[in-house]
Amino acid sequence: MAGNHGEGSPCMARPKDKSREVDGRYSHVVRMGKGPGMGIHFLIPLIAKRRGEHETGMSRLALTDADKHARDWFVHTAKSLGCHVSVDAMGNTFAVRPGRRQRRGFPPTCAGSHLDTQPTGGRYDGILGVCAGLEMLRVLHEEKVETEFPVGVVNWTNEEGARFPISMVASGVWAGEIPLERAHNLKEVGGGDGRTMKEELERIGYLGTMEASYKAMPLGWHTITVKGQECHTGTTDFANRADALLTAAKLIVHSHRTAAGKNSLASTGIIRAEPGSTNTVPGKVQFSLDIRAGDDKLLMEVEEQLKLDFDRIAKGASVGGANDGTVPGRPCSVEWTLDAPSSAIKFDSECIICVRQSAEEMLGDRATDLIQEMISGAGM
Repeated sequence: MAGNHGEGSPCMARPKDKSREVDGRYSHVVRMGKGPGMGIHFLIPLIAKRRGEHETGMSRLALTDADKHARDWFVHTAKSLGCHVSVDAMGNTFAVRPGRRQRRGFPPTCAGSHLDTQPTGGRYDGILGVCAGLEMLRVLHEEKVETEFPVGVVNWTNEEGARFPISMVASGVWAGEIPLERAHNLKEVGGGDGRTMKEELERIGYLGTMEASYKAMPLGWHTITVKGQECHTGTTDFANRADALLTAAKLIVHSHRTAAGKNSLASTGIIRAEPGSTNTVPGKVQFSLDIRAGDDKLLMEVEEQLKLDFDRIAKGASVGGANDGTVPGRPCSVEWTLDAPSSAIKFDSECIICVRQSAEEMLGDRATDLIQEMISGAGM
């Protein structure tokens, strides 16, 4: 398995001559072994081991020091394979290998993905896409293959959306779906200092000057704001509290029940309560709500139902038993903010067939038991 290969692994098959040194820290990644796929088996554990490894996987949030280290590695490795590297205004990094028709203005065909992870993400998510692209460049470089058109690899910024709360935000800017200013002004979540994407791009040296533009499961990311009234926990009885945190907890549980009943998903990963004092009932709470469904119509159905139910629950109604067993208090208000919409995308049927056939050939008689087609919502 790729995760078991260290620097002493025979899959590296180091050449007798020393690798050309691009930078002292990165000289060992210029050549990774002969044969298709051998480089991938070396690269993934290398970057996992040295740039953000966590006991359950990886912890390399976008635009952190660990992300900068991985980006530097990517740039140096790509340059050592004969690529021109450019960085746009969102920190998206493009490594392009020239083709015969480079001077005629033909755009490159790029592979790639992202190097950032969730706080405890896996070792193979975006990393695999980037490393597979680098392996492609390595094979072309070592075999001295000259392509007709330029080819390359791209590393997108903050694809996970774990640190800055819009996933695929930088590729979204590049595709013309998200305004650059909005993306630059996104503030980090999850306990940071509230720095913006632009500030962090500048800090790690990846705020490029190139314009960020090219000119599958549907989901909705929301921020839910519950407003009540702050009061002292020792002098205010339950009946006179407008407890924003208690209300938020009821809404989160109700979102789970509603989504489950419609064969969908609803998840909360961030909660912020104000003022944040042990003996003060919170007067304002914000929480994230990630809703996912099998198609656009079902997504909207879940969302509209939750909007109606949230308002009623916050006012004291026992929708779905949300307020059962609790002391009725004063009402709270609920506000919705849409952070990142995403419509359903149907994957190309020929690509699905190709992947299935490849899996069947590889697994043989075990294919029936080990292959399963499923709807993927991992793009955000």
